[in-house]
Amino acid sequence: MLRPGRPTAASTVKGWGVTSRLSPPAPLWGGRVLALLGILLVAANLRAAVTALSPIFTEITRDVPFGAAGIGLLGALPPVCFAVFGLVAPLFTRKASLEAIVVLALSAIVAGHVVRGLAVSFWMLVAGSVLTFAGMAVGNVLLPPLVKRYFPDRIGLLTSLYATVLAASTLVPPLVAVPVADTAGWRYSVGMWAVLGLLAVVPWMGILVRSPESRRADAHVDEPGAAALGRVWRTPLAWAMGVTFAASSLNAYAMFAWLPELVRDSAGSDPLQAGGLLSLYSAMGIPAGLLIPMLATRMRNVGMLVYAGVAFFLVGYLGLLLWPAQATWLWVLLAGLGPLLFPLCLVLINLRTRTHDGAVALSGFTQGLGYVLGALGPLVVGLLHDASGGWLWPLVFLLATAVAVAFAGVVVARPGTLEDHFAPARSALPAEQRPGTP
Repeated sequence: MLRPGRPTAASTVKGWGVTSRLSPPAPLWGGRVLALLGILLVAANLRAAVTALSPIFTEITRDVPFGAAGIGLLGALPPVCFAVFGLVAPLFTRKASLEAIVVLALSAIVAGHVVRGLAVSFWMLVAGSVLTFAGMAVGNVLLPPLVKRYFPDRIGLLTSLYATVLAASTLVPPLVAVPVADTAGWRYSVGMWAVLGLLAVVPWMGILVRSPESRRADAHVDEPGAAALGRVWRTPLAWAMGVTFAASSLNAYAMFAWLPELVRDSAGSDPLQAGGLLSLYSAMGIPAGLLIPMLATRMRNVGMLVYAGVAFFLVGYLGLLLWPAQATWLWVLLAGLGPLLFPLCLVLINLRTRTHDGAVALSGFTQGLGYVLGALGPLVVGLLHDASGGWLWPLVFLLATAVAVAFAGVVVARPGTLEDHFAPARSALPAEQRPGTP
């Protein structure tokens, strides 16, 4: 029977980071093969629908007419759906297990891909997209708690692996969308990603069949984390995590939308160079996803990683503002390293919680709030650019969001967990029960 991985000793919070006092980790594959494959396959499904559509808008509009407003609506749906469904996703776990909810989320993703591929009207295309993005939003929230459940001894490694898969799943669909559409038609290019969703369902169905405990809801009223869903909104840690995640999302979405035009206007880049610089910016997510989670689990002061992300944003944007035509690639590269805050937040969801309920609540709040604010990035940058006629004020705005993260980083770096805010005062507990007590 496949069982969630469990540490053999309690982990403790020490200094400015999280120091684990676990016995040597169990073999990565030992009894957890299905969970490992399931987590990575879920991650592979969480971005494909976002980037698979835009490269073939021209082909789609021949059969399903829509204009610039329709493209804008489809482009705004991912962060909006990630925010809305990310905030409500923790409520689902009160009625069913994490594994069952993941299967439902993957089913929604598969159904959404199929509906988009069969769309005969613009609103059918929108409905399929909302269904797919809703499933992705729930998957976004549940991945950190699933890592905590099955790999508590390898949180940094597993977070690195799935964050890297997330980055790859953003890069691959645009590369294959046009060739497949040219060969088999746009409907196959859009709908084929349903196969990837079906593959991801298989290991989780295997877990549900083999492990009766995975079919039960995760609610345990006697655990500190059971209060997390309602109280997470009132904790400084949750808001600091939300602000950090929001800054990463806001800057990434803004640069995805506007970087090519920014470098064309400011640095004189031609369209080919602008596209290459956007690819360079996007590619920085891969090394960040690989390294940051593992570093976070080993560092005493995780605040240093927050400040590193802030510094990358500041130097990159100042370079684009003051010397845009000199070493443009360097400023873009540095700005692209700023969103290292994204994988950092993913691993901190687990490092700053003790229970599965706490991880679900913090994940939902962090990503829900983060995507709400992140969706404003392209809009605000566009409005500031139109109002000013240049890129000074848009870049000043992005610089201000990076500075805000520096203040949030002070809270994120503090030792302790989300559940500490719900527990009785330390002094009222016996020494052996106090959080962080060896």
